[in-house]
Amino acid sequence: MTAVNASTRLARLTAAALRTAGVRHVVLCPGSRSAPLAYELQRVDGSPHLHVRHDERVAAFTALGAAGAVVTTSGTAAANLHPAVLEAHHSRRPLVAITADRPPELRGTWANQTSELQADLFGAAVRARLDLADTDAEKDPDAALRALVDTVASARRFRGPVHLDLGFSEPLVPDDVDDEWSFEVSTPDAGASPPPRPVSLAPDGRRTLVVAGDGAGPEARLVARTAGWPLLAEPSSGVAGAGAVAGYRLLLELPELGGQVERVVVYGRPTLSRPVTQLVSRPDVELVLVSAEVSGQVSRDVSGESSGGGGWPDPGRPAQRVARLDPAALSPPADDGGWARRWAVASAASRQVLDTAVDEAAASDAPSGLVVAREVAAAARPGEALLAAASNPIRDLDLVGHVLPDGLRVLSNRGLSGIDGTVSTASGVALDGGLVRVLVGDLAFLHDLNGLLVPTGEARPHLQVVVVNDDGGGIFGLLDQGELASRGAAERAVFERLFGTPHGADLAALCAGYAVPHQRADALDRLRAALAEPPAGTSVVEVRTTRAGLRQLHERLRAAVHAGVRRALELS
Repeated sequence: MTAVNASTRLARLTAAALRTAGVRHVVLCPGSRSAPLAYELQRVDGSPHLHVRHDERVAAFTALGAAGAVVTTSGTAAANLHPAVLEAHHSRRPLVAITADRPPELRGTWANQTSELQADLFGAAVRARLDLADTDAEKDPDAALRALVDTVASARRFRGPVHLDLGFSEPLVPDDVDDEWSFEVSTPDAGASPPPRPVSLAPDGRRTLVVAGDGAGPEARLVARTAGWPLLAEPSSGVAGAGAVAGYRLLLELPELGGQVERVVVYGRPTLSRPVTQLVSRPDVELVLVSAEVSGQVSRDVSGESSGGGGWPDPGRPAQRVARLDPAALSPPADDGGWARRWAVASAASRQVLDTAVDEAAASDAPSGLVVAREVAAAARPGEALLAAASNPIRDLDLVGHVLPDGLRVLSNRGLSGIDGTVSTASGVALDGGLVRVLVGDLAFLHDLNGLLVPTGEARPHLQVVVVNDDGGGIFGLLDQGELASRGAAERAVFERLFGTPHGADLAALCAGYAVPHQRADALDRLRAALAEPPAGTSVVEVRTTRAGLRQLHERLRAAVHAGVRRALELS
């Protein structure tokens, strides 16, 4: 029997590798050079599932949210994957970037839409890379398949992005030959080393906090509860909610609380607030980093060259690094000097002040981002997912995190904390089914507007996008730039041009252009009604608010929490 052409053979090997490595979702952008793989993925749609998007950056972030693969053609199409690849690297999430390329002999020539830089485009950001031409795969398909499977599987083995650069030669369409090549290959062993032995860290009376950053996981809560240590949890840690300290970042500013810390046990990647960053940087505080990853673990490309990979998070100062703590060996000390009790009292007082302040803000004409964040969190149900954009939305959710229900999956792109790809990442999360809500500011929404766009006939994900529209960059008003802007009219004008950046965009008209349902919900009752019954598919809820007075609101909130907590501590 005549074999299929070389490009079709490589496409079949690649689809088989994705299936063998357990990739469930592939997001494809249209292109000519990637056509062989497009035809093959369509032919076997369902294993893995195929989704089509117009925009390469959107496709990459969608694949990131789905922990899947993205396929593009050559040239700048491949370059548009870079933001998602960097996010996957820093957030340690699996992503398979597949870029179609010309055969090696055409690279570095005047071949159209071809760059000799493409095979190494993502540099050290990827855990593994494979540059494979269809002619080489045709010579030894079994070896090619093993290399493909090993590279794809590295995304999960080493928790990060991998890159397949596939050289397809013409013809780029399948022929009429029906050549079903049989293969047998297993996924590479994910465990090169035995599981780490748990380490005991006795509660010895030292004033200790557990900090749960992004992706911390349930062990952080178990260790904190067993040892009697206060738990400070970011929303995307997986352990935020009623069991964590309310308004923790404000409490760390108090000398009688944050100033008394002697040891910090860190899970995940805490990047959200300056008080936490300052705490883990203090030389007088013992720092214990808990991570199950093996230090220095890296992957390699097919030539044996080291690629970007694992390793421990680095706080920039000496720290004790342990693979995991043994909860069975922990129990609260007989006398911790009232440490845990002081934090419990402070948390209860902080929660009361925060709830009162948000209630008062909810009664105003323009609900603040804090109000919207609390309503979105309160409307969430176990089994759903909530993705909060970088900038103000994730920080607002952090302040009202005590209302987050158990069983809610809270996500955020905290690897590099960029606002790009927010809607697209959430749509990728939604590919596995279930409702996903997105809490996003207007600039992040506009930045990823193409995340609403799907080809006709593609099912829209079940996504409710809640946009807090303050007509610009509200986050800068809370940073040093906002303090400078408060000094006078001239400084304010400079601030508005460089950082506030008002846009006046009509979000309703934009949503209509994408055929996505939109509703305004500036009143609290309308917002609650919209959150209670999200329509099927993708929809947008816009809440208009204002940036004016935002800095003053947070200053009043900080002062009220500090005063309320100090009163509670004096009375306890």
